[in-house]
Amino acid sequence: MKQGVRRVGAGIIAATATAGLMIQFRATFGQTGTVGETLWVLLRYFTVLTNVAVAVIFGGIALGARVTARRIGGVTLAILLVGVIYGLLLRGLLDLSGGALLADMLLHKAVPVLAALWWIACAPKGRLRRRDPLWWAVFPVTYLPYALLRGAMEEKYAYPFINVVRLGIGQVLLNAMLIAAGFLIAGAALVWLDGRLGNHGARRA
Repeated sequence: MKQGVRRVGAGIIAATATAGLMIQFRATFGQTGTVGETLWVLLRYFTVLTNVAVAVIFGGIALGARVTARRIGGVTLAILLVGVIYGLLLRGLLDLSGGALLADMLLHKAVPVLAALWWIACAPKGRLRRRDPLWWAVFPVTYLPYALLRGAMEEKYAYPFINVVRLGIGQVLLNAMLIAAGFLIAGAALVWLDGRLGNHGARRA
């Protein structure tokens, strides 16, 4: 596939993530009234942090920057986690409308799907390693204590499945371990698929 097509596709993904973040910012600003408080609220969420990473990584690709296959795979897996967790655990919990509903669709649905399709069609293949899922897991594993600390300080947790007050620390840790296990399994599957597609491309060449 031509480099120009890869860059255009990456640009579309970066633009979609950026648009979703901007729309969400505006919707949240309407509730808080200040830029600082809006940023503080948004940075509570793994969805927002991951979409920022998507916008940066894919924006860099669109501009011609060299981004390693490991980083592309990591951000793709992270945004897929956003989509899967949303679909399984969060969909329908909030009654959204207007800009908040549009941002929800872009950040939780459109960006994960577009990133996955881009990875399949455009990402360099055959360069991932078996240890890469462990590196990728650093991001969500680091997020957990951050989210728990903020939840304890603010008495408001970003997601219901990490709500220590309601569920207890034991259940929260179990939920976290199940999500982490699923993340590592998905990461191993991504590495396996990368190898299969890389070998297929090498045979065709």
